[in-house]
Amino acid sequence: MTNIKVLGTGCVACKRLLADVKAMVTKNNWQAQVEYVTDLPTIISYNVMSTPALVVDEKVLLIGHPGAAKVELALMKAAAV
Repeated sequence: MTNIKVLGTGCVACKRLLADVKAMVTKNNWQAQVEYVTDLPTIISYNVMSTPALVVDEKVLLIGHPGAAKVELALMKAAAV
């Protein structure tokens, strides 16, 4: 099972990325666990200095929310499907 994390501090962009990721996982019937990480020391441990960030299987894929289509493409490229 793929582990997907959305790193965020609770801002609108962070919540939107989380919602988009959850919707994509459901829509595509992916076997993935989605987690929302808000703990600042944990976020910093990924060497992420701005949020939101998308992490798949402990690898940072995206920083920021470039739009749902680009997020879905990044997930597919990471073999999250």
